[in-house]
Parts: sequence; structure tokens; C-alpha cells
Amino acid sequence: MDEGKIVIFSAPSGSGKTTIVKHLLSKGLKLEFSVSACSRAPRGTEQNGVDYYFLTAEEFKKRIDNDDFVEWEEVYAGRYYGTLKSELTRIWGKGNHVLFDVDVKGGVNLKKKFGDRALSVFVMPPSVEELRRRLEGRATDAPEEIERRVAKAEEEISYANQFDITIVNDVLETACSEAYTKVTDFLNR
Repeated sequence: MDEGKIVIFSAPSGSGKTTIVKHLLSKGLKLEFSVSACSRAPRGTEQNGVDYYFLTAEEFKKRIDNDDFVEWEEVYAGRYYGTLKSELTRIWGKGNHVLFDVDVKGGVNLKKKFGDRALSVFVMPPSVEELRRRLEGRATDAPEEIERRVAKAEEEISYANQFDITIVNDVLETACSEAYTKVTDFLNR
């Protein structure tokens, strides 16, 4: 794979990471979003190849066996997420840097794999209570799914110290500005 830089954003679900990533993508930096693969059904208006590559669990396992992933994780029992090697090749081939929006373990694994070529950013919610409120406000998940995400968030927050930087998303505009500054500094190195 050709040499480009990697920017990794990870956070518990509902922390605002995807909003911050979309902000960065709108700023004209030479960043391109890496579309992850997953084994869950699309939510809302999500589209295959745009938001995720939606695979069945069987297809996902076959791709794992074929060594098609840079990283992958069984996030919940039978629910897989991962990054296809073909995504990095596609983005670097255009002369862009790869921007990842991945789960916390995926972020840690990518940082280990790419070292100094990667900037890993952990987006921290102001509190677990605020995270629950945001998830409920999204109205995309059933109550039991929200409870599962909140429980997982408490564990994921313990990984924050394994990231290069942590941005607390209390005020979205401030978090977006801080992310822009840190990412721009990294890309200009």
C-alpha cells in the first residue's frame, strides 16, 4: 500500500465523533473518509458503499479468512466492523489521507499498526449521562440497544489514554475547532 497519512477518530456511540468527522471533511483538507465494513443492517438513510459496506456475518467472516481487512473487530456477538485494505489503496491512490471513524478497539489497533503515520483522536462525551441523553435524542435505537451502548461506552472510555489526543465534546463548535487545529498540524508535519 502506498504511503499516506491516517487520521483516526474513535469514541463511544453518541459522543459526536461522526459530526466532527463530517466537519473536517467539509474543510477542504486532503482527507477522505474510509468507508468501514459491518455486518449489521443499514439504519435510517444509510447507504451501502457510502456510510458502510454492509456485509452479512458470513460474508464478513469469508473476507477475514481472505485477509482482506487492515483491522476488524467483533464489536458485539455476531456483529463485525472492519476496514478493508482496498479502502486505503483507493484513497492513497488519489493522493489523499485516510480519515477513519471507527470503534475504540479498531482505533487502538490502527494506531499500533501505523504508528507515527497515524494521529489517533478520542472524542470524549462530557458524561455518561449526557451520552445517554444524546442516544435517546437520536431516536434511532430501541431502549435495550441504548442501554447496551451506554454500558459499552463506560468500558470504551477506559481506552482514551491509548490515543494521541482526547477531545471532550461538550460544546460541538469548540470540539470541531480543536479537531481541525490538531488534524491540520498533523497533516502539515
